[in-house]
Amino acid sequence: MNEKNKIVTSGKRKTSIARAVIREKTGQGYEVLINGRDYRSLNFYDKLKIDEPLRIAEKVLGKDKMNFSVEVEVKGGGEKGQIDAARLALARAIIKIAGKQMGELEAVYIGYDRNLLVADIRRKEVNKPGDSKARSMRQSSKR
Repeated sequence: MNEKNKIVTSGKRKTSIARAVIREKTGQGYEVLINGRDYRSLNFYDKLKIDEPLRIAEKVLGKDKMNFSVEVEVKGGGEKGQIDAARLALARAIIKIAGKQMGELEAVYIGYDRNLLVADIRRKEVNKPGDSKARSMRQSSKR
């Protein structure tokens, strides 16, 4: 395998971190593996989330430019956070491999859903001193 033809991107969501490696391949079509499994084997809504950047890219670039293989490795967090992190890494990888149509594809991604290219930076709020929660204080009675 030629190491020059691979592009590595990453995506984060909550505590999940995804790393996508995209390579050009010969033949028609694309192949997407998430943690070694084909993305089509995920449950329905997760599959649709991963499918969004692929379908948008197919409309903008055309089917003939969709010849690549993507391996996404996701660590940490929960199931939905991992899907969002993988989606972000995948969209960033497709943008980098787009070539001349990079700007056009980026604009379409941003117009559709900004979270395809920009990570959601929200994190859990830290617990306050002397309490077990971030916001609500314990009730106390003055009797």
